[in-house]
Amino acid sequence: MGLFNIFKKKEPLTDEQIKWNYLWELWSQEEIGAPYDALMTYDSEINNGGHAQFFYNVSNCGDLAKAIKNLREVLLTDLGDNLQKAYDVFLKSAEEENEELDNILSECDNFFYDNENLVTNILQTYANENIEI
Repeated sequence: MGLFNIFKKKEPLTDEQIKWNYLWELWSQEEIGAPYDALMTYDSEINNGGHAQFFYNVSNCGDLAKAIKNLREVLLTDLGDNLQKAYDVFLKSAEEENEELDNILSECDNFFYDNENLVTNILQTYANENIEI
């Protein structure tokens, strides 16, 4: 039965899906402005290794403090507070390494994953309002 699924007609993409895909294409070409570029980077990095990866990668190739400021502009309060908590722990862990800090950072990662749909909604709203197809 699975073999014949290749002949099944695919549903066309909705305008919303097209805008979503185009948004990520523009981001990959660095053509999305602040603060949404920071939000897309945040979403991408968190899903590829958590807050620690986001903080390391942005600090190595950009202005992490500016990225945090930009994110606070668009994130809902709980997500913004979670980001700040993770950032504070990240700064402490640079000075001292301990398991408790790692656990807190993991909790922040999990909070993000549990609420990622809110980030997706912010980005989808931006795409719907700003991308013409």
